[in-house]
Amino acid sequence: ARAARLRAGIGRGDGLMRTIVHVSDLHFGRIDPGLLRPLLDAVVAAQPDVVAVSGDLTQRARRSQFRDARAFLEYLPKPQVVVPGNHDVPLYDVVRRFVSPLGRYRRYITDDLAPFYLDDEIAVVGLNTARSLTFKNGRVNREQVDLVASRLSGLDPAITRVVVTHHPFDLPPEGGEESDVLGRAAMAMAAFAECGVDLLLSGHLHRSHAASSATRYRIDGYAALVVQAGTASSTRGRGEANAFNVIRIAPGDISIGTRTWDPGTGAFVESAPRRFRRGAGGWEAA
Repeated sequence: ARAARLRAGIGRGDGLMRTIVHVSDLHFGRIDPGLLRPLLDAVVAAQPDVVAVSGDLTQRARRSQFRDARAFLEYLPKPQVVVPGNHDVPLYDVVRRFVSPLGRYRRYITDDLAPFYLDDEIAVVGLNTARSLTFKNGRVNREQVDLVASRLSGLDPAITRVVVTHHPFDLPPEGGEESDVLGRAAMAMAAFAECGVDLLLSGHLHRSHAASSATRYRIDGYAALVVQAGTASSTRGRGEANAFNVIRIAPGDISIGTRTWDPGTGAFVESAPRRFRRGAGGWEAA
């Protein structure tokens, strides 16, 4: 019966839809505290099946900042897939940066650097792209990519596959430099094409953006959706208001809406969602 519904293209309202709230770049230590309660309320109101947090939970990886981030995560809906960002690696504490770069992250947030969520409709896997040898850039290695493939390759083809990283696989039209693109991204994308990754969620640039991966990565018969979230609560908006994404996933159909902070109403306001459909060559704008 489920296969018949999938072939018929039935989407919203049939119990198959899943919702992912995508939050990024919280930057505790440099936040606007007035945003936290409205942010929490907006995330809860979206009724997510899973919350994806794509890194930079802190500003300078200090204990107090991680404690504050941990306390905030406790209030967000569960389950959660959380990954670190480059700001979660100490910058000025050189010894800690190289000896135990994610020691505090592991202690206060999670010891799992490759979190995984799976249900009947979606699979969400997180990857750590933060590295101690670079100050802001990120990288993925073959072992991490192989882990993603092992978790996703054997799943039902109807399950929507999602990868969460801090560093982006692509750049928005405005903002960001080529060096901001995840290191070894092309290698990862080739593997993701083989295991059918549908969505790539990231942050880092403090910009909201959604587009097909086919613009940058020319892989026959394959195109994923590259989705970035702005900063949810940092005072460093880089010209864009604080925001987060709400992603609605139905068979063959994904809508991506941005909730943007509106000081006038004191709330995160929903924009018109962008819709994408799975075509013969992968995901494309509807």
